[in-house]
Amino acid sequence: MKSLVTILGATGSIGESTLSVLAQHPERYGVFALTARRNAETLLAQCRRVRPRYAVMVEPEAASRLREAIRQEGLATEVLCGPQALEAVAKAPEVDQVMAAIVGAAGLAPTLAAAEAGKRVLLANKEALVVAGPLFMEGVRRGGGALLPIDSEHNALFQCMPPGYRAGAAPVGVRRLLLTGSGGPFRTRDPKTLGAVTPEEACAHPNWSMGQKISVDSATMMNKGLEFIEACLLFATPPAGIEVVIHPESVIHSLVAYEDGSVLAQLGQPDMRTPIAAGLAWPERIASGVGPLDLVAARSLTFEAPSFERFPCLALALAAAERSATAPAWLNAANEIAVAAFLERRIGYLAIPAIIDAVMAKADIGEATSLEAVLQADQAARRYAEGLLPKFAC
Repeated sequence: MKSLVTILGATGSIGESTLSVLAQHPERYGVFALTARRNAETLLAQCRRVRPRYAVMVEPEAASRLREAIRQEGLATEVLCGPQALEAVAKAPEVDQVMAAIVGAAGLAPTLAAAEAGKRVLLANKEALVVAGPLFMEGVRRGGGALLPIDSEHNALFQCMPPGYRAGAAPVGVRRLLLTGSGGPFRTRDPKTLGAVTPEEACAHPNWSMGQKISVDSATMMNKGLEFIEACLLFATPPAGIEVVIHPESVIHSLVAYEDGSVLAQLGQPDMRTPIAAGLAWPERIASGVGPLDLVAARSLTFEAPSFERFPCLALALAAAERSATAPAWLNAANEIAVAAFLERRIGYLAIPAIIDAVMAKADIGEATSLEAVLQADQAARRYAEGLLPKFAC
């Protein structure tokens, strides 16, 4: 029987890459549902290709347009609408695997629903762990499913873990986790010139092709800071046991240092289809469509420590990891507001860490005891960050 997959966030880069991998194995995988927020045109094209049982649009107007287009084309796909529909297709009994690729806190509820329903969750959504990490990991344990990290760095760490390892457990015999990052487009730029950075410059990543928001996060290294927080939860490791290392070539995706002195690394092309294929078939290996790595062409691999002067967002994230509780939820929400404002040219590049710092200084950090508690922290941080935008307006 085919393994049925729901893709939460199908029209983004991770969703498209997932469909690319699935297309290479039609005898093995089928698509149960595709979801998107408002991009009805792209979702329609995907429905033509893979004929899912359901298509979900979050926004009602987009759902109406998609429903009419699917009716006119005679497709059998049923169109659903709204956040509750996202949860329904994530936890449906027919579904075996859920690719959680919705960007932002909007992906939290359906990803948690999939975990609690015992699905194999392919986690590409940072916010499920950053915003509600303890709740999400408890949901995975309670549901009895499997959690496979899809971010290239976490997937690399997972692949380098001891045989039989399951995410959420403290790895035996491991001394340290080494989380690599490219350093983005501003790795060598004079920090004094960062105030002039434009959205176009921030989105021009030297190695990876990504959406605008995550590209800006890579430029500020907030992306690596959020991954640091995730790694603490995914691998039950305290902040002192994780180190961020700049690796500009993006060939080594992360490393695990063992007590016996061994260091295991996962290497590969900077292409998200590799971790997606690894997650879909784990512990088996299937073709991803990614070409082999040519180490001779790579020539050299270099490493350096990150500069907190150049990357203050990274320092803010590491501090939030130490505070834990709802601190990561405050951090993530403030960052989302600031990055969105920067992309809209309402604030400058250096206002991003300034706004986050101001929000974290006023944050009312409480225990992440429920989904309601973390969502309240998320909303409070957003309101406070929004209120700060006029102060930093261009």
